[in-house]
Amino acid sequence: MSSWIKAGHSVVITGGANGIGYAAARRFLGMGMNVMIVDISEDSMQAALASLPDDGGELAGALCDVSDFEQVEKLKETAYSTFGEIHCVMNNAGAALGRSAPWEDLATWKKQIDTNLWGIIHGCHAFIPAMLASGVTGAVINTGSKQGITNPPGGYAYNMSKAGVVNYTQSLCHALRETEDCQLSAHLLVPGFTYSNMIASLLPDQPAGAWSCNQVVDYLLDGLNRNDFYIICPDNDTPAELDARRIQWNTDDLIQKRPALSRWHPDFAAAYEAFVNESGLNENL
Repeated sequence: MSSWIKAGHSVVITGGANGIGYAAARRFLGMGMNVMIVDISEDSMQAALASLPDDGGELAGALCDVSDFEQVEKLKETAYSTFGEIHCVMNNAGAALGRSAPWEDLATWKKQIDTNLWGIIHGCHAFIPAMLASGVTGAVINTGSKQGITNPPGGYAYNMSKAGVVNYTQSLCHALRETEDCQLSAHLLVPGFTYSNMIASLLPDQPAGAWSCNQVVDYLLDGLNRNDFYIICPDNDTPAELDARRIQWNTDDLIQKRPALSRWHPDFAAAYEAFVNESGLNENL
């Protein structure tokens, strides 16, 4: 078990009132850790607080719009005044809104970038200096997306915001590693197809291909215990080997100077299928 994961240590989880954040809160509480769940919705936060167990660590809640740095700064002050020390920040809040073209619906673009990317940057800027100053051993976990890595067509604003999370968290990991006497690590959590609250609102029954939020948290904890930076979750439809093939093809677009997003280009469909089949896998585009 990672050394910072222990009873009495404290975790702040944005987007903690449902989905993966809620599942992580439940798991950390069960380990005797103190947890502050953070959400933009009062109703969601209160429902989560009422349903989480009270027989583990200390549980607290806070309202915060992570796109507003002043609110995130106040969140930090609240967290430290509540728990004394913070050992982990899980920047998990996110928004997926619409599928407009790259030149359409500027407000939707701004909302997703403000929440998905700036929300994570705000969390890091607010908490990391205090964590460094206190000298704690701990971690920063940023939730990304496979869409920010392979960039499938459609959710352009969401994809771009999550691509920024990948880039930012890579830089964060390097910077922490190069900081003298730093005991903090950075990790990129990349869920697969997950039966979150958003999916549940559309599909009453969990699809066979989806992982539960608890499965994602299990995989996260395994990755943290190995001190993995990239914690890229498979699911029941997509094994890790297929993820690797998709990522490799996407990267090779740059090296081989293929058209952008050639995986979805009709002239490269056969080549992509053959590339996947080399590993004995099948792709369902």
